[in-house]
Formats: sequence, structure tokens, C-alpha cells
Amino acid sequence: MKKVSRKYFLSKNRIQKFFFAALLLVTNLVALAQDGNAGINEANTKVRSYFASGTNLMYAVGALLGLIGAVKVYQKWNSGDHDTGKVAAAWFGSCVFLVVVATVIRSFFGV
Repeated sequence: MKKVSRKYFLSKNRIQKFFFAALLLVTNLVALAQDGNAGINEANTKVRSYFASGTNLMYAVGALLGLIGAVKVYQKWNSGDHDTGKVAAAWFGSCVFLVVVATVIRSFFGV
């Protein structure tokens, strides 16, 4: 029995043939695809149905960040740190950002 060298097994010609066969397979699968408009419309309705839940989740995360930020600011205030105002502004800004983003996206996309 003839021993096949590793160099011959991974030759450039074999690799090119493999990628060409894979390209033909993918092309065949794409050719069998159905109507794209129906898929896009179905995806649109699914995303719109999830949007209200996502917005509520963003509001909940904003509320949780607000509580955590309030505790952090209270701890810094009680310890007498001088950068309490900067920390409060940062936490408050993150909460406002989440609420504003959720509201702007809702109004921008008309959901």
C-alpha cells in the first residue's frame, strides 16, 4: 500500500477544489430559497412584537442602575469624598440615557 504524504493531502489544488465545491453547494441552497419579501415582513412583525418588552427591559435596567447609583452616591457622601457630584452626575446620566434611548427609538421607528 502506497503511503500518502501530508504535503500531497493538503495541496493547493485540493484546497481550491474543496472551496469551489462549497461555493457550488451554497449557491445551490440560495437558488432554492423562497420569497424574500415574506421573510422580511415576518421578521419585521416579530421585531415589532418584541420591542415593547425590550423597552420595558431598558426601563427596568435604568431603574436598577438608579438604585445602585443612589447607594454608591450615598456611600461616597457619608464617607466625605470630594467627587460625590461627579459620581452622582455619571450615574444619573446613565439612567437618563437609557430612558431617552428607549423613548427616541420608539418614536423614531413608530413602534
